[in-house]
Amino acid sequence: MSASKRILVTGGAGFLGSHLCERMVEDGHDVICLDNFFTSQKTNVAHLLDKPNFELLRHDITHPIFLEVDQIYNLACPASPGHYQYNPIKTMKTSVMGAINMLGLAKRCNARVLQASTSEVYGDPEVHPQTEDYRGSVNPIGPRACYDEGKRAAETLFMDYHRRNKVDIRIVRIFNTYGPRMHPYDGRVVSNFIRQALLGEDITIFGDGSQTRSFCYRDELVEGIIRMMNGPEDCLGPINLGNPVEFTIRELADLVIELTGTKSKLVKRPLPADDPTRRQPDITLAKKHLNWEPKVPLRDGLAETIKWFRTIRLEDYRAPTPNY
Repeated sequence: MSASKRILVTGGAGFLGSHLCERMVEDGHDVICLDNFFTSQKTNVAHLLDKPNFELLRHDITHPIFLEVDQIYNLACPASPGHYQYNPIKTMKTSVMGAINMLGLAKRCNARVLQASTSEVYGDPEVHPQTEDYRGSVNPIGPRACYDEGKRAAETLFMDYHRRNKVDIRIVRIFNTYGPRMHPYDGRVVSNFIRQALLGEDITIFGDGSQTRSFCYRDELVEGIIRMMNGPEDCLGPINLGNPVEFTIRELADLVIELTGTKSKLVKRPLPADDPTRRQPDITLAKKHLNWEPKVPLRDGLAETIKWFRTIRLEDYRAPTPNY
């Protein structure tokens, strides 16, 4: 194992953040998990609280914080449409002011900082699959813009802090990710479908279900993030992280119905504004620079996710907003 580092994970009690904290703790690093618990759960990191190399801080990254760290994983931001549209101004503040605060911290500490950006920077893409040099097709005044443009602005800030102040940065663009410990009310399509199926409720499909997504299993995505943080000096990114195998939403729904054995029926609702019709990452750069490529088939990953969903009590989870 490499020398122990002091690592800050913002959004560390969230779905991906908690698994990242877990990995870092297991690897012997001194981990600070920072979260304001808007869309996350303390239970995600409760098992780490008695570890001597783990610390939990309630803090909102729109406000500065002064710590001494070697690496910063900046994952803090609501990531599903219902949640980031619930308070769009706060979402934009989290992306922009949060990036400024974490970049300032990295500059002061001479730390490396990784930005968890998103496939949403590509908007409703006119290029398929999406490569990192594609500049995107985003509606800057639409209901999703608070997230899309917030993440795009954060990438701008990261690059400018690097060019002007020599801050050591990394940028990853994360595509749809799923797995155990997803919040059952996070509004993502996988958790929505599984929750509805296990409750025997109708499964809600927006549009005709022909829109596509590419689903990456949680453990593989976390591995990609870690490889990027510790990758080659000249590999700043942005680099796509996601599974390049494309599925329609209808295919996902059918698979969830099969794996859960539910009697749920499919119900169609109107497609939300600016909802991307296709989403598939080109991961050529990730394979080249990080030697990273997802291997877990959707069927296997869904089976593990459903198994976990069967172990939790939904009443232990609160919906962060009415928009789930």
